[in-house]
Amino acid sequence: MRIAIGGFQHESHSFAPMPTRWGDFLRPGGFPPLQRPAGLVEALRPTSVPSAGAIVAAEEAGAEIAPLVWCFANPAGPVTAGAFERIAALMLAALSDAIEAAPLDGVFLELHGAMVAEGFDDAEGELLRRVRAAVGPEVPVAASLDPHANMTEAMVAHADVLVPYRTYPHVDMKPAGTRAVRLLLKRARRGRPWAKAFRQVDFLIPLGAQCTLVPPMRDVLEERARIAEAEGVAELAFCFGFPYADFPDCGVSVAAFADDQAAADRAAGALAGWIEAKEAEFAGGVVPAAEGVARAIAVARTATGPVVLADTQDNPGGGGHGDTTGLLAELVRQGAEGAVLGLINDAESAAACHAAGEGATVSLSLGGRSDGAPLAVAAAVERLSDGRFTGTGPMAGGNPIDLGPTALVRVSPGVRVIVVSRKMQALDQALFTHLGVQPAEQKIVALKSSVHFRADFQPIASEVIVAAAPGPVVADPAVLPFTRLRPSLRLRPGANR
Repeated sequence: MRIAIGGFQHESHSFAPMPTRWGDFLRPGGFPPLQRPAGLVEALRPTSVPSAGAIVAAEEAGAEIAPLVWCFANPAGPVTAGAFERIAALMLAALSDAIEAAPLDGVFLELHGAMVAEGFDDAEGELLRRVRAAVGPEVPVAASLDPHANMTEAMVAHADVLVPYRTYPHVDMKPAGTRAVRLLLKRARRGRPWAKAFRQVDFLIPLGAQCTLVPPMRDVLEERARIAEAEGVAELAFCFGFPYADFPDCGVSVAAFADDQAAADRAAGALAGWIEAKEAEFAGGVVPAAEGVARAIAVARTATGPVVLADTQDNPGGGGHGDTTGLLAELVRQGAEGAVLGLINDAESAAACHAAGEGATVSLSLGGRSDGAPLAVAAAVERLSDGRFTGTGPMAGGNPIDLGPTALVRVSPGVRVIVVSRKMQALDQALFTHLGVQPAEQKIVALKSSVHFRADFQPIASEVIVAAAPGPVVADPAVLPFTRLRPSLRLRPGANR
């Protein structure tokens, strides 16, 4: 048994301020850089990514691994044509070499499912089409997906099975890769494809309402498991959608893979119908930044643990650049005490801090590179680092992190900021502890994140507050200037009903 393993991950925000270029896949911050065949297996094995689980499953089955190419870039604007074509070419060249070396029994790809590239709205559908054309109809192809995928009919058509993670925060990335390869091996032994059914749900779910730790999404995942078991399907793939991609297939989708068409149709139809019946429950909101900060300060006065304040609209995991200063300015304005904010992505300010040295005070025009609204501060440099460390939390544990020159600075008597040179979502306590800051000992911990922070920070929080300061990852996608969505799609749960 011989299995090819590779990956190409990006989540694309059509309205984000920065496009995603080739270099972003070479320096992705909280994940390994682009891997070519020779180093792929050993580089990914200790990480939390799906391919790590795929490697384990293949080795446990005694399969030989034919490594392809793997890469990840932090969410941002659409992938440039040059970056997409270069990476796709590398992937197909490695696949061609693998086929020439010896027959393949299957291909596993770690994909996101919400990548938009210049020239290809459905970039993963296009990549799968090229892979299918290269290996032919008989070689099974399986892919893991991020559940924020805007899963399309083309993805389903060109793959034998698609396996999304089940959690948000994504604490089961590695297990999803394991599941996908086990299904790939099962498909190879089976000798024929599964029947497939695909359904789309016609309303967008805001990012904050997609958290699987709480209802209604927790209930949907429980129902997904019940239906999958009742119908005996090989996989019932449920994708929440990434509601910032301006193309017709944006949104919630379901795909079923089963022994016969009737079972696939029943399973996909039942889950899609159940979600549609719960539509109104997905409507949710966040508090304005000023209100959120005021609440955090009030709670922190008597709390025994930190108040966690999420800067949801500048989430680097949703396409934000991680450099807006609206929430930070509000913390300073309201005189917050014992507060630390992570992270401000500003290489110029980080370099200035390193040039000044620990103990110095330096005038900074902090952040605001993406929106033209920096914050002028006198920053006392408390700690410097090279930004290189290993993730320790449920999502990033084992991942090599490289944020470039990094500084911990105090910008007011009660507010400190971590300034980095490369963006990363604040989803792991190691972002703080590698600078000597223990999050559990702070009064207020402000994080540029929407939901992923909950995996590592919610357990220590006395209260979690999600606040809306200016940023591109808007809490209500309906305010975005969409022009290409399908006419039937409701931009808010329950709208137009």
